[in-house]
Amino acid sequence: MVGDSGVALPPDARDHPVPAGTLLELDPRARVVADDLLAGGQPWRLLRLPAATRAALERWRAGAPVAPDEGALARVLVDRGLAHPRVTGPRPLDDVDVVVPVRGASDTLEDLLRALGGLAVTVVDDGSHDPAIGAACARHGARLVTLERHEGPSAARNAGVAATSRAIVAFVDDDVILTDPAEALGRLRAALEDPRLGAVAPRVVGPAAAGLREGYEHRHGALDQGAAPALVSPEGPVTFVPSACLLVRREALGSGFDPTMAIGEDVDLVWRVLDAGWLVRYLPSVVIAHPARPTWRAWWRQRRVYGLTSAPLAERHGDRLAPIRADRWTLAAWGGLVAGSPSLALSVLARALGQARRGPLASLAHPERVALAVVGGNVVRAGGPLARAAVRTFGIGLLAATLHPRLRRRALATLALGLAWRLRASRVRPLDVPLALLDDLAYGLGVLEGSWRHRSLAALTPRALSATPSWTEVLGLAPGDSPAP
Repeated sequence: MVGDSGVALPPDARDHPVPAGTLLELDPRARVVADDLLAGGQPWRLLRLPAATRAALERWRAGAPVAPDEGALARVLVDRGLAHPRVTGPRPLDDVDVVVPVRGASDTLEDLLRALGGLAVTVVDDGSHDPAIGAACARHGARLVTLERHEGPSAARNAGVAATSRAIVAFVDDDVILTDPAEALGRLRAALEDPRLGAVAPRVVGPAAAGLREGYEHRHGALDQGAAPALVSPEGPVTFVPSACLLVRREALGSGFDPTMAIGEDVDLVWRVLDAGWLVRYLPSVVIAHPARPTWRAWWRQRRVYGLTSAPLAERHGDRLAPIRADRWTLAAWGGLVAGSPSLALSVLARALGQARRGPLASLAHPERVALAVVGGNVVRAGGPLARAAVRTFGIGLLAATLHPRLRRRALATLALGLAWRLRASRVRPLDVPLALLDDLAYGLGVLEGSWRHRSLAALTPRALSATPSWTEVLGLAPGDSPAP
């Protein structure tokens, strides 16, 4: 069956419990907030865990595989992003077509084709008609498809899809460094053993190098989504995965990349796959290298172009591109602090806690404790991501605010918190801080430029979510229960 987006619909979750013997790992952002309550997932939920369910969860956390009668429960947790199947080894790649779009030959293409030797590789020349591309393909046994004129990476990838037929398509950019493709692509292919998974992507980092720009890219590259596994979701911590290296089921591709989009086409594709009901997984246990731009000018331009993607994507996907998103309680509480009114922030938090205690948590044994852990904890934990979002898009405005004596301290605090959150995942070198700020300034200027070009404020308008957030859904699931539709 095909959905409205032209993408085939995924198999029904009720027909595909997680197979017995699967090893699961609890999402690192999920938390047990009481004896029988689990918080987390995408979208965020608070799940009630009856005794048998909690026992199953503890066995999985200890390394035990999914039992035959636990598959339905495991499916619910996996589909909600609360647990992730462990990929224990690579799978054969005999059902995978590798598509490499290129625009002119390069040393990196030669190295990539050498590494991919033995796999079914199709190189698509995007209208450059460079004879060196054909020579490289001939040396390494790759198929060559040539477009008559330059049409862009989306059209090149789509041409590669049309010229191939295997069930899985692996899109790999020509400058990606794969030292062991059978291991990296094979582990990504293993993740697609889950029939509800439409696409999977690795962690993308800059190669380790001694230069200032190269070192920064290795530690804090723009495509690096961090070390924690996740389901991709516009509402979650991993909002997209890049097409630098991306494995997709052919049936989930639909019409493929949109050739009218010069930038942001990978985000658009991933979100259309999600909208059709497929899962998309970020698998950071597989790490590939993608080199930094060769000059500072090219590096700045790349970051600015990333910002330019926001406005055209917002035209298609609405407030998913909102630069700052949180529920109204969280925005009001942190807004009070930024405005210099801690009493307002505390008042908002007190009202949010009261609503939670009187609402869905009222029937619990200790609603006050759970409300403080869930609502209060979520508001506090939102500080870093909110500051990060503000610096990334509105860094120019925050820098300007530091010139005003009444705004200086709050603007500096926001900049410091946002940059600290950006750099928190690895050891920070002193020069990483100004580079991270330049990185965000380039992106923010791109967002402003794109919004001006498209005469739209969608990519600049914060989004306040419902004041009755999604954690009000509390599920009672036993290990043998059928997952929710």
